Amino acid sequence: MTSTGALALRRRRAVVAVAVAAVLVGGCDGLEQGGSSAGSAPDAAAGRVVSPLTNPDGTKPGLAALTSEADKADARKLIQGLTTKGRGPKTGYERDEFGYAWMDTADGVPLARNGCDTRNDLLKLHGRHVRFRSGSDCVVVSMDLYDPYTGKDIAWKKTKAAEVQIDHVVPLSYSWQMGAARWPADKRRQLANDVLNLLPVEGRANSAKRDSGPASWLPPDKEIRCSYAVRFAQVAEKYELPVTTADKATMLRQCQD
Repeated sequence: MTSTGALALRRRRAVVAVAVAAVLVGGCDGLEQGGSSAGSAPDAAAGRVVSPLTNPDGTKPGLAALTSEADKADARKLIQGLTTKGRGPKTGYERDEFGYAWMDTADGVPLARNGCDTRNDLLKLHGRHVRFRSGSDCVVVSMDLYDPYTGKDIAWKKTKAAEVQIDHVVPLSYSWQMGAARWPADKRRQLANDVLNLLPVEGRANSAKRDSGPASWLPPDKEIRCSYAVRFAQVAEKYELPVTTADKATMLRQCQD
């Protein structure tokens, strides 16, 4: 081969190498930005969830696992500060005691009176690749959701609305039994619509939880249980709600080193 031919061959090889490198880099960027429903739970959550310890008002998306000893120590300190009492009767409880579902007029909480109901606010806050109904910037018709309770990615569409439900971390009937029955109506409306107390999750997981406290139900994904206990404690602390002794003990166990 002539020296000219060898030089041309080396140039072609260099071009190919650069092209391959560009594809690899572009592929990695795509995975980081879009996520993959086939990925493992930690990869699926990467960059999409926030620690509850750095999200005290609930206005950032997701619920990241707490893994460091320092974070777990902070979690235990928060939980240890909760007061305890027995769970009272459910007498008189009705969902309407907390206002009609997903009202936008519950003053005193983030995202109130923004022209969009609480459910759609939550879908927008926690979802990715959100699409709205034609002509609307409120009504979500599809999105991708990383469910913290199960560690699954859910490709959600409004045509199958029940596949994603909005969980009250501290259930409303639980709060009623722990003292909310004596609250003024506006405080109950706040609890029901406060983003700190709300997470969009897999419908089946939410249905399984019902109105349970942590001693009776915890998220199926064990990695998230300390974070769930922290969020439960954050809501209880904010609204000055006691928890049962069994619930407090269970919450502390989830955040042991």
